[in-house]
Amino acid sequence: MFHLGSDGLPSTRGGRPQCAGRAAMTRISESTVRRLSHYYRVLEEVEGEGGRLISSHRLAEREGVTSAQVRKDLSCFGSFGRRGLGYNVAHLRQEIRAILGLDRRWRVGIVGVGNLGTALMLYRGFEQQGFDVVAAFDRDPARIGKPLGGLVVRDIAELATVAKGEGLDLGVIATPLKAAQEVADALVAAGVRGILNLAPRKLFVPAHVALRTVDMTVEFESLSFALTNVTPPARRRRPRA
Repeated sequence: MFHLGSDGLPSTRGGRPQCAGRAAMTRISESTVRRLSHYYRVLEEVEGEGGRLISSHRLAEREGVTSAQVRKDLSCFGSFGRRGLGYNVAHLRQEIRAILGLDRRWRVGIVGVGNLGTALMLYRGFEQQGFDVVAAFDRDPARIGKPLGGLVVRDIAELATVAKGEGLDLGVIATPLKAAQEVADALVAAGVRGILNLAPRKLFVPAHVALRTVDMTVEFESLSFALTNVTPPARRRRPRA
């Protein structure tokens, strides 16, 4: 099965070529990885509906892309379907699950347990997909030591010790923007290899650390731009009686 390496490249575990018809060191784009996540969700739905086979056309239709795009994305990781028959839903879901690294458990620490951090702590959907929140940190004395989501909030000063003891793989930054870079530096120093930044600012980390930023304000601004600049549909004139 394929696995993405720490640099975002598919590794060759299992002996398959890295990307069909491409050079061994071809990078897999972030957009391709995101579409794989979407395909995975569609396959989960189809399997839950009792579906056993799915065509690239149907998979593309449910995801809002072309069937050629689906085949191109999947061809980077191997050959999964049979011409004329399509893809075995359960098998393809398991293959994509492995490609995305979801065939193992990931240990997550959340830094900042204000409103956003608390909501993340209480959300159980992460655990269902293999992401176990095992630690929470804050620097507010009023929050430190308090139970939250089955854990006790730790002082951020303990981050390095807890990260090592718990074997943290991923860190989530849910702090005010002024503290975000300092927290990112602390996570990197603690050996955390992946960071999800929810603070509305650009962060800088070493090349060996994977960083993803989700800024909901930017998404709202994108929507406001779309609504501001969209041309309203012309009103149809009523036919005369």
